[in-house]
Amino acid sequence: MPKIFVDVVVKYTKEGSKIPLAVIWENGKNYSVDKVFDITRAASLKAGGQGMRYRCRISGKETCLWLEDDKWFMEA
Repeated sequence: MPKIFVDVVVKYTKEGSKIPLAVIWENGKNYSVDKVFDITRAASLKAGGQGMRYRCRISGKETCLWLEDDKWFMEA
């Protein structure tokens, strides 16, 4: 499974945390992040790579969003 790199609207907290607020898909469609359940360092077993995994609900569907170095991606 390939990585799909996406644009992400992010809130930076005063503590330095990054909280994703919305994902902008390849076609330009905007999907809001309803809730972030968990943030942990992990490997993406399906697409390869590793970084910070954001387990979240996006437009009502639970999925993972990854931050690898300074790029955001999702698994295809």
